[in-house]
Amino acid sequence: QVQLVESGGGLVQAGGSLRLSCAASGLTFRRYTVAWFCQAPGKEREFVAGISWSGDSTYYADSVKGRFAISRDNAKNTVYLQMNSLEPEDTAVYYCAVRVSLEIGTANHQYNYWGQGTQVTVSS
Repeated sequence: QVQLVESGGGLVQAGGSLRLSCAASGLTFRRYTVAWFCQAPGKEREFVAGISWSGDSTYYADSVKGRFAISRDNAKNTVYLQMNSLEPEDTAVYYCAVRVSLEIGTANHQYNYWGQGTQVTVSS
């Protein structure tokens, strides 16, 4: 059974940082693309950042470029999202997702497995 468990969310002031983690089990993690999505209240879930199976390729939403960094440690079956210079607009539930593919996608339907999410709240 595939499980993705996110952690690291919380309440932070604007300008602060958080590091999210996504721990995977039940699949050959190192073979697949992983991404972070977020969903703010009243909005659709949207792509934030993605990383290829090897970690050599990454892709970011324009809104987070230069502020967020995605990385992975395949030995630990874990993907990270370092979030810096946080803004109130970053407030959302953040989800980790795995795509059974070598390519990074940005659409929800392209991803096969999802975690339960972790709340990030940025106060002004």
